[in-house]
Amino acid sequence: MSEHDDGGGTGGRDGSGPALTYTGAGATREGRFPPGFGRLRVRTRIGSGPAVFEAAAEAMLSWRMHRAMGVEITADGTRAEPGVRVVVGLGVGRLRLRAPCRVVWSEHGGRRAGFGYGTLAGHPQSGEEAFVVERADDGTVWLEVRAFSRPGVWWTRAAGPLVPPLQRLYARWCGVTLRRLTQKRR
Repeated sequence: MSEHDDGGGTGGRDGSGPALTYTGAGATREGRFPPGFGRLRVRTRIGSGPAVFEAAAEAMLSWRMHRAMGVEITADGTRAEPGVRVVVGLGVGRLRLRAPCRVVWSEHGGRRAGFGYGTLAGHPQSGEEAFVVERADDGTVWLEVRAFSRPGVWWTRAAGPLVPPLQRLYARWCGVTLRRLTQKRR
């Protein structure tokens, strides 16, 4: 089993990277949510069996799931590992929103694989989001997207009640995309 964690500090891989915009790095690993943040938890059935689990884990940890969703990913690593900086781009052209993050934890082993990334300065939200693939005792493979966040800039504060439904839609889209990517493995 391979497990990685950057210790929840505020630096990069070597401790000298940019600071996260929140405290409590790594809380999404076990589904904890600190007070003062909105919460998100969306679970989607992907398929069943070890082959589906491995395909889903690989697609998620290699950024393939995100890219298949049409999300622009610029990362300083080919896999989601602690310390890797990633800029998530949503939208098109001049309307593309760029959201810088840093992977704060990752794991892949047994029946669970996942990672969580935290927001950096310039992200419209402040908080952490995790993507976790698990294979249940009955063989069913699930993707759970969990996050805690609060507005990080004036316009996400102004958008107020529109943000949570958009976050839920994005999380559901992750599940639909990952299921499509693993269909050949069923």
